[in-house]
Amino acid sequence: MPTTASTDGGGKIRVLIVDDSASVRATLSAILADDPQIEVMGAAADPYLAAEKIRQQVPDVLFLDIEMPRMDGLTFLRKIMAQRPIPVVICSSLAAENSDVMMEALAAGAVDVITKPRVSTAQFLNDSRMLICDVAKAAAHARVRAGARRQPKMVVEAKHLADVVVPPISETRAASLRRSIPKTEPIVCIGASTGGTEALAAVLTRLPAASPAILIVQHMPENFTAAFARRLDGICAVAVKEATDGDQVIAGRVLIAPGNRHMLLRRAGSRYTVAIEEGPYVCRHRPSVDVMFRTAAQNAGANAMGVLLTGMGDDGARGLLEMRVMGSHTVAQDEETSIVFGMPREAIELGAAEKVLPLQKVAEEILRHCAGAAQAARAAS
Repeated sequence: MPTTASTDGGGKIRVLIVDDSASVRATLSAILADDPQIEVMGAAADPYLAAEKIRQQVPDVLFLDIEMPRMDGLTFLRKIMAQRPIPVVICSSLAAENSDVMMEALAAGAVDVITKPRVSTAQFLNDSRMLICDVAKAAAHARVRAGARRQPKMVVEAKHLADVVVPPISETRAASLRRSIPKTEPIVCIGASTGGTEALAAVLTRLPAASPAILIVQHMPENFTAAFARRLDGICAVAVKEATDGDQVIAGRVLIAPGNRHMLLRRAGSRYTVAIEEGPYVCRHRPSVDVMFRTAAQNAGANAMGVLLTGMGDDGARGLLEMRVMGSHTVAQDEETSIVFGMPREAIELGAAEKVLPLQKVAEEILRHCAGAAQAARAAS
């Protein structure tokens, strides 16, 4: 009988790596083994060898390539999800080259997608190391099947806060700014990470074409967000696109922050645009939810609504609190419907969320709140 490795208590997260490249297997193994909370239980050059290892011992997380001999990773992923669901992270160069395939992988049950680490600058390798280890921890705590046991809270320390991109404002300045921001049409800002691709689809497909303007930060690799936006645009009544610098924020349009770039909300009078910038990683992410939320708090105040969905770590929690302080309506997804209850939990514990809602109620709350906000804005004009 196979034994499932446990991440309860003091146990380490057991990871199995499946990739036909010996150098990639060695690099991933070294990166993951360097984290004291992770144990690399093995590596396999193809899905058949991986299946043999899984029969002996079931890993907590599987890192899986797409292009492999004898059986491709997408086929193996579907077999795993049908026979013995475990958290799978797709680690492939196709994440940058063929993002439509990556969307298929997420739809088939993968909990996350990352690009293969490559030898580059020391800073790139350091950032990759943090990302890969954080993704492994998030995946280990993802709910991939009904009845999965609750996992202990995993804390991810922030590398930088939003201050390195957007300066904070004092309490006195916040009070003055809150009074000076004119009433405008509402703007909804949504942040998500692990499990967010399907959560966002669940929210956006419930919205009509005449919906409020929406900005989204979903933690994703570079070149992947464009395919994600296209997918959502094809299934939603609202128009969805990957944001570009200077895009107008208008009703009926959803703008998704591009991978590896921060998205900031800017205001000129009663009109809003987005700025797309590089800048340092914030809470180990670029784009960062905190960066978007902070600029929404400072530039839109009570005109904005903040929503924090499923995800690992604490990105977005502080920003959501800043939005609430500035008069924004704030919502966090509940634990029961979150794939990973990390980011929403951090926000709730900070007192940042006015409401805690199941995923299926989020779209209804967006429409309810924004209808009232739009009516107030028209009355004030």
